[in-house]
Amino acid sequence: MQPSTRAPVEPTRRFAYPPFMPLTPIHIIGGGLAGSEAAWQIAKAGVPVVLHEMRPVRQTEAHKTDGLAELVCSNSFRSDDAATNAVGLLHEEMRRAGSLIMAAGDAHKLPAGGALAVDRDRFSAEITAALGRHPLVTIARGEVDGLPPPAWDSVVIATGPLTSPALSAAIARLTGETELAFFDAIAPIVHHDSIDADVTWRQSRYDKAGPGGTGADYINCPMSRSEYEAFLDALLAADKTSFKEWEASTPYFDGCLPIEVMAERGRDTLRFGPMKPVGLANPHRPGERLHAVVQLRQDNALGTLWNMVGFQTKLKHAEQVRVFRMIPGLANAEFARLGGLHRNTFLNSPKLLDGALRLKAEPRLRFAGQITGCEGYVESAAIGLLAGRAAAAEKLGMTWAPPPPTTAFGALLGHITGGHLAIEGDGPRSFQPMNVNFGLFPPLDAPTHDADGRRIKGKERGVARKRALSARALADLDRWLASPARAAAE
Repeated sequence: MQPSTRAPVEPTRRFAYPPFMPLTPIHIIGGGLAGSEAAWQIAKAGVPVVLHEMRPVRQTEAHKTDGLAELVCSNSFRSDDAATNAVGLLHEEMRRAGSLIMAAGDAHKLPAGGALAVDRDRFSAEITAALGRHPLVTIARGEVDGLPPPAWDSVVIATGPLTSPALSAAIARLTGETELAFFDAIAPIVHHDSIDADVTWRQSRYDKAGPGGTGADYINCPMSRSEYEAFLDALLAADKTSFKEWEASTPYFDGCLPIEVMAERGRDTLRFGPMKPVGLANPHRPGERLHAVVQLRQDNALGTLWNMVGFQTKLKHAEQVRVFRMIPGLANAEFARLGGLHRNTFLNSPKLLDGALRLKAEPRLRFAGQITGCEGYVESAAIGLLAGRAAAAEKLGMTWAPPPPTTAFGALLGHITGGHLAIEGDGPRSFQPMNVNFGLFPPLDAPTHDADGRRIKGKERGVARKRALSARALADLDRWLASPARAAAE
C-alpha cells in the first residue's frame, strides 16, 4: 500500500493565558486510544498535559509495540455509516468534535466495505507523532504503580482492560474490592422491539413486585419439553471461544457460570436454575404446564434493552445468535450486545462515577475508556474525548455541560454514569460493559410516511427510525458544540 498523502494531524488553535496564571498539568495514566484522545483534547484547550505510558518500561500481555494508541486486536473501527448505525454515528460525532483518533483513522484507512479499517502501524505512529510534537504534551514513559500522588490535582485514569496489577490493587482499595471486576461475565442484551409479544408475557415469579416493581417486571419466553430439549442439544453442540493464555488463570465467579457449563452438569440443571418455570403462568396458553422459561430483565431506564437472565456464555457470537433465536419469542431477536466471558478490569461506574466521569470518593481522579464500562475502540476513545474536555474545562474554571442524552456521546456517557437500571439483589456486578447502540438513546417514534407521503412498512420503519435518531443526534450535537461554554474551550 502506498503511504498516505494526507497531511499529518496538526495541533489546533489553543486558548491563550496571561503569564501570571500558570496552569499545573493534567496527568493522564495510559496511552491507549482513550488516554491519547484525552491528551489531545486537553492540549487543544491550551492546558498542559503529562501522558504516562508504562510501555516499553513495562509491557502488557497483549501489546507488541511501545506506540501510543496501539490496536491490540482488530484493526476495524466497525461501521462508518452515520445514518443508520450507532457506531458510525459516533464516528461522525467524534469528527465534529475534533477527534485525533478519527483524524488519524481517516488518514490511514484501508479498504473494508462500509467499515472503517486502518493500517494499525501507521495509525499508531501518527498519533504518537502528533502528541509527541505538541508543545503542551509531555510523554512520560514508566509505570504509575499506585494511586497518583496528591500533588497531581487532576488525573485521568485510562488504563483499559489490562490495568497493571499494582494500579488495579490501588483502585480496588480506594473504591472497595467489590466495585472493580477482574473477570467479565456478560449475558446477551436484546432490543425490546425485536421481542415477539404474541409469544412472551410480562410477569415476575409469583407476581412479586419487589422494590420499584409492579409484579410484571420480566419478559418470559416459554418452552415446551421438546423445545427445551432441542435448545439444550444445540447449546451443548455449539462452538465455544477459548480463553487467551493470560486469561486462563483468572477464575470466573461461581455465581456467573457460563450457561453451557451449567448445561454440561445435567440435562435438568438449567430447568432448576436460570430457566426454572416456577411461579409463572403463560396467559397465551392458560392451564398449560411450563417446562422451562427464559426470562429477560429490563437493563436500562428507558426500557429499550432487556438482559437475558443467567445467560452469560462463552459461545462464539454467530452461535449465540443461532442458538438463542431458537428460544420462543426471540426468533427475530436483535442483540444490542452478545455474551462473553473474558479477563477485564472495569468499575461499577454508575455507583462510583459522577456525570463528569470523576470518582465520587476522590474527585481529582477521572476515569476514561474501557475501565469505565464501555466496549470497543471508538467508544473508548469517545469517553477519553469527553473526559479530556471535562478535565480541561475544570482546570480553566469553567462549568462543563455533558452532551445531550440524544447524542451518541450522551447515550454512551449515560450508560456509564447512570443509565443502567439497578435491580435489588443484582449485586455490584450487574453493570456490564457495552458498545454504543441505538437502544441507549431516548426513544423516538419511527416516521410512518416518507417525504413523498408513501407509507413506510416492515423493516423500512426500523431503518427510518435509525435515520431519525441519527439526525436528531447530530443536530443536538452541533448545538452542544456551539454553546458558549464549549466555544471558549475549542
